Amino acid sequence: MDTTQIIGYSAVAVVGLALGTLAFLFVRRPLPERGRLGRRGLERKRALESNALFEVCEPTIRFFASWLAYLGSERGARATEKKLVYAGDWLGLTADEFRGMTLLAALAGALGGWLGATKVEAASVFPFVLIGLVLGGAIPISRLNALVVERQRTIGRSLVGAIDLIALCMGAGLDFPGALRNYVKTSGVANDPLVAELRWILYLLDLGHARREALLAFADRVPTEAVKDFVASVVQAEEQGTPLSEVLQIQATMLRTRRTIAAEEAAAKAGVKMLLPMVMMFFAIILIIMGPFVLSLMGSGI
Repeated sequence: MDTTQIIGYSAVAVVGLALGTLAFLFVRRPLPERGRLGRRGLERKRALESNALFEVCEPTIRFFASWLAYLGSERGARATEKKLVYAGDWLGLTADEFRGMTLLAALAGALGGWLGATKVEAASVFPFVLIGLVLGGAIPISRLNALVVERQRTIGRSLVGAIDLIALCMGAGLDFPGALRNYVKTSGVANDPLVAELRWILYLLDLGHARREALLAFADRVPTEAVKDFVASVVQAEEQGTPLSEVLQIQATMLRTRRTIAAEEAAAKAGVKMLLPMVMMFFAIILIIMGPFVLSLMGSGI
């Protein structure tokens, strides 16, 4: 055995030993504890009970999160935490666990790309693996962004009616927490994000938090213009001693007017946005009508 073979075998042995050590440390690392307290713990419990796929993948996600906690910037982690809160503490995930889910989805996508390339007998599997890796990692990110937009839109649509009913209950003699509790009990809508937020406000009030703190926390979780105006009106009415039922009625009228104006603006913009597709359809119709004539003229030699 010459010197080159000895060096090659030694390099392979060192690399194998290093990989084996990393694998041992990776497997031996204990899983971080699952969050069980607060709103995030409640959402985690619901997700584990209702989502079989998440129940299977949840230990692996926490396993990846324990290692990804050392990577990434603190600023990025805070941004991810905010998005998760805006999405209603989606699946009860932390920022590191969300990154672990993204990594798991990317690896699953890469595996799917490799299997697809093998099935079609492609000359090179690298493009398929790369596309699967990117698409798999993009799925959790796009889902989170879509949940944030959908949740804020749903709360904005439901808030006007909720304010009307709360003001009506307060006019009938209930206080503000009692009106909120009555709306939560009689809403009859399952998994309504607005009902979940109002229920959390009542929970904070039951814990002894001031009304101002509970409402400002609501505005932080749902940072839309309608929610911020509602919170500011209630807080200001409480500080100045203004009758809250009257303030809520005025607030509901303002929000309804603003929503009407936004709908009219969207309708006005729709005509402009439809202009280009209509022009393209017009040219397509012209081609369909004139195409046979042009082909017949070209065939006749004219």
